[in-house]
Amino acid sequence: MITPVKAKQALPRPEVRFRMRIRTGDTVALGPGKVALLEAVHEHGSISAAARSLGMSYRRAWLLIDELNRSLKSPATISEQGGQSGGGCVLTPVGENIVRLYREVETQAHQACAAQIAALTKLIR
Repeated sequence: MITPVKAKQALPRPEVRFRMRIRTGDTVALGPGKVALLEAVHEHGSISAAARSLGMSYRRAWLLIDELNRSLKSPATISEQGGQSGGGCVLTPVGENIVRLYREVETQAHQACAAQIAALTKLIR
């Protein structure tokens, strides 16, 4: 009986992500999870749909949005109460600015560290 030779499976390429957090005391005022939630709210128009798209409970998403809004000088979102047409949630100009600035920091940090990132990922199997 001849045993087939196993083909080498390609290993996944290393993924590099920056995970900046802004803390106020013990609270993460702003971080990658809250920014992703803001992006999902912008895309879906509601906290519940945003939560579903991210695989989290509505309660968890609402608590994150509430914590974020309480951490800011001006809120990042405005929610409308439910009713016949249902409620909704939209980003304020502050919320849109947060997403833009956060993503710009990630991009610039990645670009500034490109040589070091390349050297580090070459060390990964």
